[in-house]
Amino acid sequence: MRTQQMHTDSDSSAHEGVALSKRPEAAADARLAARDFMNRLHPAVEEQDAASVELVVSELVTNTVRHARGSRCSLRLQARADSIVVAVSDADRRPPHERSPDMSNGTGGFGWPMVRHLSRSVAVTAGPGGKTIHATLPRSGVRGSE
Repeated sequence: MRTQQMHTDSDSSAHEGVALSKRPEAAADARLAARDFMNRLHPAVEEQDAASVELVVSELVTNTVRHARGSRCSLRLQARADSIVVAVSDADRRPPHERSPDMSNGTGGFGWPMVRHLSRSVAVTAGPGGKTIHATLPRSGVRGSE
């Protein structure tokens, strides 16, 4: 189950937070929340940028469900004029670790490099309550308004 809030600041930046139970469907819920959030933004997020945000959200939440301790995680989204900031938090202080992609057995290893490639910047912050991964992705321009 997820909860959702959307706030609009006076400077027109939008924020949304979603609490997620760490279950297999959490990534799908997070993608839906990200898509809904971006669909409400004006100016609209270009399709390619939106697809990249959804992919990063899905990867970060999936990694949290698979690897992090605890039973809950959260997703926060922030829209800026030139970027979308994705923040995924969990109760595990351990940072993500990169591993060689598994080309033969399909056990993963592609996600963390992909997140770093699609994002302008990625930061991992840890505190007593766990960690947060912040990924800032580009927001190119406005979709055509035909």
